[in-house]
Amino acid sequence: MARRLNQIADHLQANQTKMSDTIAPERFEATPLAPPDSIFKLTAAYKTDTHPNKINLGVGAYRDDDSKPWVLPVVKKATQLLLNDPTVDHEYLPITGLPEYTAAAARLVFGKDSPVIAEERVASVQTISGTGANHLGALFLSKFYGWNEKRVYLSDPTWVNHHAIFPQAGIPAATYPYYDPQTIGLAFPAFIDALKNAPPRSVFLLHACAHNPTGVDPTHEQWGAVADVMLAKGHYAFFDSAYQGFASGDLEGDAWAVREFVRRNVPLLVCQSFAKNAGLYGERIGALHIVAPSKEGAARIKSQLSVLARAEISNPPAHGARLMSLILNDEELFEEWKGDIRTMAGRIIDMRKELHRLLTEELKTPGNWDHIVNQIGMFRYVGRARSHGPWGPDVGVSGGRAGVG
Repeated sequence: MARRLNQIADHLQANQTKMSDTIAPERFEATPLAPPDSIFKLTAAYKTDTHPNKINLGVGAYRDDDSKPWVLPVVKKATQLLLNDPTVDHEYLPITGLPEYTAAAARLVFGKDSPVIAEERVASVQTISGTGANHLGALFLSKFYGWNEKRVYLSDPTWVNHHAIFPQAGIPAATYPYYDPQTIGLAFPAFIDALKNAPPRSVFLLHACAHNPTGVDPTHEQWGAVADVMLAKGHYAFFDSAYQGFASGDLEGDAWAVREFVRRNVPLLVCQSFAKNAGLYGERIGALHIVAPSKEGAARIKSQLSVLARAEISNPPAHGARLMSLILNDEELFEEWKGDIRTMAGRIIDMRKELHRLLTEELKTPGNWDHIVNQIGMFRYVGRARSHGPWGPDVGVSGGRAGVG
Protein backbone atom coordinates (compact mmCIF):
# COMPACT_ATOMS: atom_id res chain seq x y z
CA MET A 1 0.00 0.00 0.00
CA ALA A 2 2.79 2.40 0.91
CA ARG A 3 4.48 1.78 -2.45
CA ARG A 4 1.25 2.48 -4.32
CA LEU A 5 0.63 5.71 -2.39
CA ASN A 6 4.17 6.86 -3.14
CA GLN A 7 3.61 6.19 -6.85
CA ILE A 8 0.41 8.24 -6.80
CA ALA A 9 2.13 11.09 -4.95
CA ASP A 10 5.03 11.11 -7.44
CA HIS A 11 2.57 11.15 -10.34
CA LEU A 12 0.60 14.07 -8.90
CA GLN A 13 3.79 16.01 -8.18
CA ALA A 14 5.03 15.52 -11.73
CA ASN A 15 1.71 16.66 -13.21
CA GLN A 16 1.67 19.69 -10.92
CA THR A 17 5.15 20.66 -12.13
CA LYS A 18 4.03 20.41 -15.76
CA MET A 19 0.93 22.51 -15.03
CA SER A 20 2.96 25.21 -13.28
CA ASP A 21 5.20 25.49 -16.35
CA THR A 22 2.22 26.27 -18.59
CA ILE A 23 -0.10 28.18 -16.24
CA ALA A 24 -1.57 31.40 -17.60
CA PRO A 25 -0.42 34.76 -16.20
CA GLU A 26 -2.33 36.12 -13.19
CA ARG A 27 -5.72 37.20 -14.49
CA PHE A 28 -6.20 40.00 -11.99
CA GLU A 29 -2.71 41.48 -11.87
CA ALA A 30 -3.99 44.73 -13.41
CA THR A 31 -6.65 45.18 -10.70
CA PRO A 32 -6.04 48.58 -9.08
CA LEU A 33 -6.00 48.94 -5.31
CA ALA A 34 -9.20 50.68 -4.18
CA PRO A 35 -8.99 53.36 -1.50
CA PRO A 36 -10.42 52.36 1.89
CA ASP A 37 -13.78 53.69 3.00
CA SER A 38 -13.02 56.91 4.88
CA ILE A 39 -15.44 56.30 7.76
CA PHE A 40 -14.45 52.70 8.42
CA LYS A 41 -10.78 53.62 8.01
CA LEU A 42 -11.26 56.21 10.74
CA THR A 43 -12.95 53.63 12.98
CA ALA A 44 -10.05 51.21 12.49
CA ALA A 45 -7.56 53.96 13.32
CA TYR A 46 -9.55 54.85 16.44
CA LYS A 47 -9.46 51.27 17.69
CA THR A 48 -5.67 51.04 17.37
CA ASP A 49 -4.96 54.52 18.77
CA THR A 50 -3.60 54.38 22.31
CA HIS A 51 -4.29 57.99 23.28
CA PRO A 52 -6.22 57.99 26.59
CA ASN A 53 -8.52 60.85 25.54
CA LYS A 54 -9.40 59.67 22.05
CA ILE A 55 -12.93 60.32 20.73
CA ASN A 56 -14.40 58.94 17.51
CA LEU A 57 -16.48 61.70 15.90
CA GLY A 58 -16.79 59.94 12.56
CA VAL A 59 -18.88 56.92 13.46
CA GLY A 60 -22.51 57.05 12.34
CA ALA A 61 -23.80 55.26 15.41
CA TYR A 62 -25.29 56.37 18.72
CA ARG A 63 -23.08 56.21 21.79
CA ASP A 64 -23.79 56.69 25.50
CA ASP A 65 -21.97 59.09 27.83
CA ASP A 66 -19.09 56.61 28.07
CA SER A 67 -18.79 56.44 24.25
CA LYS A 68 -20.14 52.88 24.36
CA PRO A 69 -22.77 51.33 22.08
CA TRP A 70 -26.24 51.43 23.62
CA VAL A 71 -28.47 48.39 23.16
CA LEU A 72 -32.03 49.68 23.45
CA PRO A 73 -33.90 48.18 26.44
CA VAL A 74 -36.82 47.34 24.15
CA VAL A 75 -34.46 45.43 21.85
CA LYS A 76 -33.16 43.44 24.82
CA LYS A 77 -36.73 42.62 25.79
CA ALA A 78 -37.71 41.59 22.24
CA THR A 79 -34.57 39.46 21.96
CA GLN A 80 -35.49 37.58 25.13
CA LEU A 81 -39.02 37.03 23.84
CA LEU A 82 -37.62 35.47 20.68
CA LEU A 83 -35.25 33.26 22.68
CA ASN A 84 -38.19 31.98 24.72
CA ASP A 85 -40.44 31.40 21.70
CA PRO A 86 -40.44 27.67 20.81
CA THR A 87 -41.85 28.41 17.35
CA VAL A 88 -38.82 30.45 16.24
CA ASP A 89 -36.67 28.52 13.77
CA HIS A 90 -33.93 29.22 11.24
CA GLU A 91 -35.85 28.49 8.07
CA TYR A 92 -35.79 30.77 5.03
CA LEU A 93 -37.99 33.85 5.02
CA PRO A 94 -40.00 34.61 1.89
CA ILE A 95 -37.93 36.36 -0.80
CA THR A 96 -39.65 39.67 -0.08
CA GLY A 97 -39.19 39.31 3.67
CA LEU A 98 -41.22 38.72 6.81
CA PRO A 99 -44.74 39.90 5.87
CA GLU A 100 -45.68 41.07 9.38
CA TYR A 101 -42.53 43.19 9.44
CA THR A 102 -42.82 44.81 6.01
CA ALA A 103 -46.49 45.66 6.57
CA ALA A 104 -45.74 47.28 9.93
CA ALA A 105 -42.74 49.13 8.51
CA ALA A 106 -44.92 50.58 5.75
CA ARG A 107 -47.52 51.74 8.30
CA LEU A 108 -44.75 53.41 10.29
CA VAL A 109 -43.49 55.58 7.44
CA PHE A 110 -46.77 56.32 5.62
CA GLY A 111 -49.10 56.35 8.63
CA LYS A 112 -51.55 53.61 9.56
CA ASP A 113 -54.47 55.63 8.17
CA SER A 114 -52.76 56.57 4.91
CA PRO A 115 -54.86 55.98 1.78
CA VAL A 116 -51.94 54.18 0.11
CA ILE A 117 -52.01 51.64 2.96
CA ALA A 118 -55.80 51.24 2.93
CA GLU A 119 -55.83 50.86 -0.86
CA GLU A 120 -52.89 48.40 -0.82
CA ARG A 121 -50.90 50.58 -3.21
CA VAL A 122 -47.51 50.06 -1.57
CA ALA A 123 -45.10 47.37 -2.77
CA SER A 124 -42.94 46.61 0.27
CA VAL A 125 -39.94 44.29 0.50
CA GLN A 126 -37.42 43.62 3.25
CA THR A 127 -33.89 44.78 2.44
CA ILE A 128 -30.37 44.67 3.79
CA SER A 129 -30.85 47.87 5.79
CA GLY A 130 -30.99 51.25 4.05
CA THR A 131 -28.08 50.51 1.74
CA GLY A 132 -29.88 47.46 0.38
CA ALA A 133 -33.07 49.47 -0.03
CA ASN A 134 -31.23 52.16 -1.99
CA HIS A 135 -29.54 49.54 -4.16
CA LEU A 136 -32.70 47.55 -4.83
CA GLY A 137 -34.64 50.73 -5.57
CA ALA A 138 -31.91 51.83 -7.97
CA LEU A 139 -31.92 48.45 -9.72
CA PHE A 140 -35.69 48.59 -10.12
CA LEU A 141 -35.67 52.12 -11.54
CA SER A 142 -32.75 51.31 -13.82
CA LYS A 143 -34.75 48.48 -15.35
CA PHE A 144 -38.33 49.74 -15.32
CA TYR A 145 -38.51 53.54 -14.95
CA GLY A 146 -39.64 55.51 -18.02
CA TRP A 147 -36.50 57.61 -18.29
CA ASN A 148 -36.19 60.78 -20.35
CA GLU A 149 -32.57 60.97 -19.29
CA LYS A 150 -31.11 58.16 -17.22
CA ARG A 151 -29.65 60.02 -14.27
CA VAL A 152 -30.29 60.41 -10.56
CA TYR A 153 -29.83 63.77 -8.87
CA LEU A 154 -28.15 63.66 -5.45
CA SER A 155 -27.93 66.53 -3.00
CA ASP A 156 -24.57 68.26 -2.72
CA PRO A 157 -23.39 66.95 -0.31
CA THR A 158 -25.02 63.61 0.44
CA TRP A 159 -24.20 60.34 2.18
CA VAL A 160 -21.02 59.25 0.43
CA ASN A 161 -22.36 55.77 -0.40
CA HIS A 162 -25.09 57.23 -2.61
CA HIS A 163 -22.38 58.07 -5.15
CA ALA A 164 -21.39 54.40 -5.29
CA ILE A 165 -24.81 52.75 -5.18
CA PHE A 166 -26.43 54.29 -8.24
CA PRO A 167 -23.60 53.88 -10.77
CA GLN A 168 -23.29 50.26 -9.62
CA ALA A 169 -26.93 49.87 -10.62
CA GLY A 170 -26.32 51.46 -14.02
CA ILE A 171 -27.63 54.95 -13.18
CA PRO A 172 -25.21 57.88 -13.58
CA ALA A 173 -25.33 60.39 -10.73
CA ALA A 174 -25.41 64.19 -10.88
CA THR A 175 -25.79 66.66 -8.02
CA TYR A 176 -28.15 69.48 -7.14
CA PRO A 177 -27.32 72.42 -4.84
CA TYR A 178 -28.40 71.81 -1.27
CA TYR A 179 -25.98 73.24 1.28
CA ASP A 180 -24.98 76.90 1.46
CA PRO A 181 -21.57 77.24 3.18
CA GLN A 182 -22.06 80.97 3.63
CA THR A 183 -25.17 80.58 5.78
CA ILE A 184 -24.35 77.04 6.97
CA GLY A 185 -27.92 76.29 5.93
CA LEU A 186 -30.11 75.24 3.03
CA ALA A 187 -29.37 76.63 -0.44
CA PHE A 188 -33.11 76.72 -1.09
CA PRO A 189 -33.35 79.03 -4.15
CA ALA A 190 -30.63 77.05 -5.95
CA PHE A 191 -32.34 73.79 -4.94
CA ILE A 192 -35.63 74.94 -6.47
CA ASP A 193 -33.89 76.16 -9.63
CA ALA A 194 -32.27 72.74 -10.05
CA LEU A 195 -35.68 71.07 -9.80
CA LYS A 196 -37.10 73.45 -12.40
CA ASN A 197 -34.19 73.10 -14.81
CA ALA A 198 -33.85 69.32 -14.71
CA PRO A 199 -35.38 67.34 -17.58
CA PRO A 200 -39.00 66.27 -16.99
CA ARG A 201 -39.47 62.98 -15.13
CA SER A 202 -36.06 63.24 -13.46
CA VAL A 203 -35.29 61.24 -10.31
CA PHE A 204 -34.26 63.23 -7.23
CA LEU A 205 -32.93 61.54 -4.11
CA LEU A 206 -34.29 63.33 -1.04
CA HIS A 207 -33.41 62.81 2.63
CA ALA A 208 -36.67 62.37 4.54
CA CYS A 209 -35.27 63.94 7.73
CA ALA A 210 -31.94 64.64 9.45
CA HIS A 211 -30.07 65.18 6.19
CA ASN A 212 -26.78 63.27 6.13
CA PRO A 213 -24.23 64.81 6.46
CA THR A 214 -25.44 68.39 6.92
CA GLY A 215 -28.27 68.06 9.45
CA VAL A 216 -30.04 70.80 7.47
CA ASP A 217 -33.68 70.01 6.64
CA PRO A 218 -36.20 72.06 4.66
CA THR A 219 -39.05 73.64 6.60
CA HIS A 220 -42.57 72.35 6.00
CA GLU A 221 -43.21 75.32 3.73
CA GLN A 222 -40.05 74.60 1.75
CA TRP A 223 -40.93 70.91 1.46
CA GLY A 224 -44.30 71.98 0.05
CA ALA A 225 -42.59 74.13 -2.58
CA VAL A 226 -40.29 71.24 -3.52
CA ALA A 227 -43.30 68.93 -3.88
CA ASP A 228 -45.11 71.46 -6.07
CA VAL A 229 -42.20 71.75 -8.52
CA MET A 230 -41.64 68.00 -8.60
CA LEU A 231 -45.30 67.40 -9.36
CA ALA A 232 -45.36 70.07 -12.07
CA LYS A 233 -42.23 68.65 -13.73
CA GLY A 234 -43.25 65.02 -13.35
CA HIS A 235 -40.17 64.27 -11.23
CA TYR A 236 -39.80 61.14 -9.09
CA ALA A 237 -38.94 61.35 -5.38
CA PHE A 238 -36.47 58.74 -4.17
CA PHE A 239 -36.70 59.18 -0.38
CA ASP A 240 -33.96 57.89 1.90
CA SER A 241 -35.42 57.59 5.42
CA ALA A 242 -32.63 56.49 7.74
CA TYR A 243 -33.53 58.54 10.83
CA GLN A 244 -37.30 58.45 11.44
CA GLY A 245 -37.83 59.26 15.11
CA PHE A 246 -34.10 59.52 15.69
CA ALA A 247 -33.99 63.05 14.26
CA SER A 248 -36.44 64.81 16.57
CA GLY A 249 -37.69 62.08 18.91
CA ASP A 250 -41.06 62.11 17.12
CA LEU A 251 -41.80 59.25 14.71
CA GLU A 252 -44.78 61.09 13.22
CA GLY A 253 -43.03 64.42 12.79
CA ASP A 254 -39.99 62.89 11.12
CA ALA A 255 -42.24 61.24 8.50
CA TRP A 256 -43.90 64.56 7.58
CA ALA A 257 -42.14 65.11 4.25
CA VAL A 258 -42.87 61.61 2.95
CA ARG A 259 -46.52 61.82 3.98
CA GLU A 260 -46.93 65.29 2.48
CA PHE A 261 -45.55 64.10 -0.85
CA VAL A 262 -47.99 61.18 -0.75
CA ARG A 263 -50.83 63.58 0.02
CA ARG A 264 -49.88 65.69 -3.00
CA ASN A 265 -49.61 62.59 -5.21
CA VAL A 266 -45.92 63.03 -6.00
CA PRO A 267 -44.69 59.67 -7.34
CA LEU A 268 -42.19 58.19 -4.92
CA LEU A 269 -40.46 55.35 -3.18
CA VAL A 270 -39.01 55.19 0.34
CA CYS A 271 -35.83 53.48 1.53
CA GLN A 272 -36.15 52.68 5.22
CA SER A 273 -33.62 51.62 7.84
CA PHE A 274 -33.85 50.58 11.48
CA ALA A 275 -30.11 50.80 12.09
CA LYS A 276 -30.20 54.15 13.85
CA ASN A 277 -33.64 54.39 15.46
CA ALA A 278 -33.51 50.84 16.87
CA GLY A 279 -29.74 50.53 17.25
CA LEU A 280 -29.79 47.45 15.00
CA TYR A 281 -26.71 48.44 12.99
CA GLY A 282 -25.33 44.95 12.57
CA GLU A 283 -28.67 43.25 11.91
CA ARG A 284 -28.97 45.07 8.56
CA ILE A 285 -32.73 45.47 8.74
CA GLY A 286 -34.49 47.77 6.31
CA ALA A 287 -37.28 47.96 3.75
CA LEU A 288 -38.07 49.39 0.35
CA HIS A 289 -41.56 50.78 -0.25
CA ILE A 290 -42.71 51.78 -3.74
CA VAL A 291 -46.03 53.60 -4.02
CA ALA A 292 -48.05 52.54 -7.06
CA PRO A 293 -51.12 54.11 -8.71
CA SER A 294 -53.21 50.99 -8.01
CA LYS A 295 -53.33 47.76 -6.04
CA GLU A 296 -52.67 45.84 -9.25
CA GLY A 297 -49.69 48.04 -10.04
CA ALA A 298 -48.24 47.42 -6.58
CA ALA A 299 -48.55 43.67 -7.13
CA ARG A 300 -46.67 43.92 -10.44
CA ILE A 301 -43.93 46.04 -8.88
CA LYS A 302 -43.55 43.65 -5.95
CA SER A 303 -43.25 40.69 -8.32
CA GLN A 304 -40.32 42.34 -10.09
CA LEU A 305 -38.69 43.37 -6.81
CA SER A 306 -38.90 39.72 -5.80
CA VAL A 307 -37.05 38.70 -8.97
CA LEU A 308 -34.32 41.28 -8.36
CA ALA A 309 -33.99 40.36 -4.67
CA ARG A 310 -33.79 36.64 -5.48
CA ALA A 311 -30.77 37.26 -7.72
CA GLU A 312 -29.12 39.56 -5.17
CA ILE A 313 -29.63 37.92 -1.76
CA SER A 314 -32.12 35.08 -2.37
CA ASN A 315 -33.75 35.59 1.04
CA PRO A 316 -33.30 38.31 3.67
CA PRO A 317 -32.00 37.58 7.19
CA ALA A 318 -34.62 36.74 9.78
CA HIS A 319 -33.43 37.90 13.21
CA GLY A 320 -33.62 41.66 12.76
CA ALA A 321 -36.95 41.35 10.98
CA ARG A 322 -38.40 39.32 13.83
CA LEU A 323 -37.13 41.83 16.38
CA MET A 324 -38.66 44.80 14.57
CA SER A 325 -41.87 42.91 13.85
CA LEU A 326 -42.31 42.31 17.58
CA ILE A 327 -41.54 45.94 18.43
CA LEU A 328 -43.76 47.42 15.72
CA ASN A 329 -46.74 45.10 16.19
CA ASP A 330 -46.88 44.81 19.98
CA GLU A 331 -48.49 47.91 21.50
CA GLU A 332 -46.51 47.76 24.75
CA LEU A 333 -43.17 47.22 23.02
CA PHE A 334 -43.95 49.94 20.49
CA GLU A 335 -44.59 52.48 23.24
CA GLU A 336 -41.37 51.45 24.98
CA TRP A 337 -39.48 51.84 21.70
CA LYS A 338 -40.83 55.36 21.29
CA GLY A 339 -39.49 56.13 24.76
CA ASP A 340 -36.06 54.77 23.83
CA ILE A 341 -36.08 56.90 20.69
CA ARG A 342 -36.92 60.00 22.73
CA THR A 343 -34.01 59.15 25.03
CA MET A 344 -31.53 59.01 22.13
CA ALA A 345 -32.85 62.03 20.26
CA GLY A 346 -33.19 64.05 23.46
CA ARG A 347 -29.62 63.33 24.49
CA ILE A 348 -28.30 64.41 21.09
CA ILE A 349 -30.31 67.64 21.26
CA ASP A 350 -28.97 68.27 24.76
CA MET A 351 -25.42 67.55 23.56
CA ARG A 352 -25.84 70.16 20.83
CA LYS A 353 -27.07 72.74 23.34
CA GLU A 354 -24.23 72.02 25.76
CA LEU A 355 -21.57 72.15 23.03
CA HIS A 356 -23.00 75.48 21.85
CA ARG A 357 -22.93 76.80 25.42
CA LEU A 358 -19.35 75.69 26.00
CA LEU A 359 -18.13 77.30 22.79
CA THR A 360 -20.00 80.58 23.16
CA GLU A 361 -20.29 81.22 26.89
CA GLU A 362 -17.48 79.33 28.57
CA LEU A 363 -14.70 79.27 25.98
CA LYS A 364 -15.72 82.51 24.22
CA THR A 365 -14.78 80.90 20.90
CA PRO A 366 -14.76 83.44 18.03
CA GLY A 367 -17.36 82.95 15.30
CA ASN A 368 -21.01 82.05 15.03
CA TRP A 369 -21.82 78.57 16.35
CA ASP A 370 -25.60 78.68 16.02
CA HIS A 371 -25.50 76.00 13.33
CA ILE A 372 -24.76 73.46 16.08
CA VAL A 373 -28.24 73.90 17.55
CA ASN A 374 -29.97 74.68 14.26
CA GLN A 375 -28.90 71.46 12.57
CA ILE A 376 -30.72 68.23 13.36
CA GLY A 377 -29.66 64.62 13.82
CA MET A 378 -26.42 63.01 14.88
CA PHE A 379 -23.93 65.06 12.85
CA ARG A 380 -22.52 68.56 13.05
CA TYR A 381 -21.49 69.88 9.64
CA VAL A 382 -19.41 72.89 8.62
CA GLY A 383 -18.74 71.98 5.00
CA ARG A 384 -15.01 72.54 5.18
CA ALA A 385 -12.24 70.20 4.18
CA ARG A 386 -10.83 68.62 7.30
CA SER A 387 -7.90 70.21 9.04
CA HIS A 388 -5.22 67.77 10.08
CA GLY A 389 -3.82 69.97 12.82
CA PRO A 390 -1.09 68.47 14.97
CA TRP A 391 -2.67 65.01 15.04
CA GLY A 392 -1.99 63.88 11.48
CA PRO A 393 -4.18 63.03 8.48
CA ASP A 394 -6.33 60.26 9.93
CA VAL A 395 -8.37 62.09 12.55
CA GLY A 396 -11.46 63.18 10.65
CA VAL A 397 -13.89 62.53 7.84
CA SER A 398 -13.35 64.61 4.72
CA GLY A 399 -16.00 67.29 4.23
CA GLY A 400 -16.48 68.57 7.76
CA ARG A 401 -18.91 66.03 9.27
CA ALA A 402 -18.57 65.24 12.96
CA GLY A 403 -20.78 63.17 15.23
CA VAL A 404 -22.42 64.81 18.22
CA GLY A 405 -24.13 61.68 19.60
